[in-house]
Amino acid sequence: MTSSESERMGESRLLGVEDGSFNAFSRDTDSHTVLCGVSMTGGRIEDVLISRIEVDGFDATEKLLGMLNGVEADAIILGGITFAGFNIIDPSSIFDEIGMPVIIYSGKKPDDEAMLFALKKHFDDWTERWKIVEGLGEVYELVVRPCDPPVYFETVGGSKDWAEAVLRSSALVCRIPEPVRVAGLIARGLSRQSC
Repeated sequence: MTSSESERMGESRLLGVEDGSFNAFSRDTDSHTVLCGVSMTGGRIEDVLISRIEVDGFDATEKLLGMLNGVEADAIILGGITFAGFNIIDPSSIFDEIGMPVIIYSGKKPDDEAMLFALKKHFDDWTERWKIVEGLGEVYELVVRPCDPPVYFETVGGSKDWAEAVLRSSALVCRIPEPVRVAGLIARGLSRQSC
């Protein structure tokens, strides 16, 4: 862990990102769901950011960047790489644009082979989407809480050790980072009402 990374670890302000519910098999061409960002310091919610993204669209990176305008955080934790189906967020673009390190969290080991197959089968622009996934670094495994199954993560703009420390410190209730868990609860609640 570098000295700048350890400085960010004190009372870290973390922003978790998760999506809401959606009908994966909808024939509605205007199908959207909620993208929610929750900024937390420790167990305290600082801010809630909401946008709408297209199911299986390609607007999630742009929408997240818009949500983050003027927001200060020590790190962003994405609840995966895909949102609203296969609407992929580009963590490298997020880091390049705003300079916040990004952790891509998953409760189960990513299956890149299955994702590539699905992208090729369903999307004309699969090469553009796959390029984002392929450009990520190594997938790491971490046991956050004793007796819980491991979590998996990738990181952009931060080291493996730093990301492990962030994931451990943010697992307040369960192995899911608290900002991601809260963002998911809010997004699912709002999407059931509006999308």
